[in-house]
Amino acid sequence: MSDPTATFMQFRPDMTGIAYRMTGSLAVAEDMVQDAFLRWHTADQPAIDNPRAWLLKVVTRLCLDWLRAAPQRRGQYVGPWLPEPLLHTQDAPQALKHMHDEDLSVAFLVTLQQLSPAERAVFILHDLFETPFDEIATLLARSPAACRQLASRARRHLTHRNRPGPAPDSTWAMRVAEAFLEASRSGDEAALKTILAEDVRLISDGGGIRPAALNVIEGVDRICRLLMAQSRRNGRQAPPVLYRDLINGAPGFVTVETDGLIQTTTLTIAGERITAIQIVRNPEKLAGIEGRLVH
Repeated sequence: MSDPTATFMQFRPDMTGIAYRMTGSLAVAEDMVQDAFLRWHTADQPAIDNPRAWLLKVVTRLCLDWLRAAPQRRGQYVGPWLPEPLLHTQDAPQALKHMHDEDLSVAFLVTLQQLSPAERAVFILHDLFETPFDEIATLLARSPAACRQLASRARRHLTHRNRPGPAPDSTWAMRVAEAFLEASRSGDEAALKTILAEDVRLISDGGGIRPAALNVIEGVDRICRLLMAQSRRNGRQAPPVLYRDLINGAPGFVTVETDGLIQTTTLTIAGERITAIQIVRNPEKLAGIEGRLVH
């Protein structure tokens, strides 16, 4: 008989990946995986023919239970919502080292949250984690045909425009990110306008806990004015940079702001311009990152 813990660890990355995409929170995902671990050790394991299907069923149902309360939580959320950032570092949680990267972009995760919980579950399980519809049907207590319909509906919502495109070369993308960081800190508006798209969007998530824009800011002129005002307020005291690398598969950085707390900035790049700036300031979403980067 195989070691129960070794069997569980074999499928832990998939469970973490599914739960993170379902909820947008690594902390919640890890709690659910831990709950699944406890259930696995009390289950009648010899009677389980397909451990992977059993474990994915447990974690997906935990996600669906959690999501039933999500509309109330989201309705109370102050300002735009962004997922918990994922840093690509050597000391990132072990499960993340094995997660698929192509569908972790911030924009795609935000779009996933617009699907119904059932659509989200079927799409993630089938299209991202290659789980057969027959297994998903058993997991969700629906027919395979109904699951296929849910997947089809999800794909219609996730238009080609919303699906992640080919990632830019990471070395080149980080050069763009560094140029953005330097121009925004130094107050070089002309340089900013050479790297920001005309229809660039800035989304800032403070969760009502820290100051952040309550609406999406759109357009290169408005965003440049905001960044120039911040540069003037900071003066020569530019926030220290703790991290420069990929965040959710896109170039970004972590800084310590003037209030002493960290924030993440992630940049979406298309063509040769930055098309979106996503800033997470909500400390509840940054606790894990702070624990790894701040000593």
